[in-house]
Amino acid sequence: VQLQASGGGLVKAGGSLRLSCVASARTTSNNGMGWFRQAPGKESEFVAGISWNGGRTGLADSVKGRFTISRDNAKSTLYLQMNNLKPEDTAVYYCAAARSATVVGVPTGYNYWGQGTLVTVSS
Repeated sequence: VQLQASGGGLVKAGGSLRLSCVASARTTSNNGMGWFRQAPGKESEFVAGISWNGGRTGLADSVKGRFTISRDNAKSTLYLQMNNLKPEDTAVYYCAAARSATVVGVPTGYNYWGQGTLVTVSS
């Protein structure tokens, strides 16, 4: 399975971006998926996760009320809508496919990773 993330870019604080992650195989429709991010000099952190059918989602406290995760299994695509972006959201964002069908909040629960897309939020 290959995951291709896109949609990153440079945006001013308060702006919005939508990240997309296209999977090469329809098999990911049976798996939970998620987004992680890594800022320069910091550890990778969980951002959002979604169950196989989109019925359950989970968000990090730092992005609740601003970010929304969704998926379209017919298109094998995962999304992350990011609104009211803040400079502290600046990071490389990675999409990943989980080993299970549920929402997974730890990186060890994922076995396929995309290449990352850079999000830069200016103040």
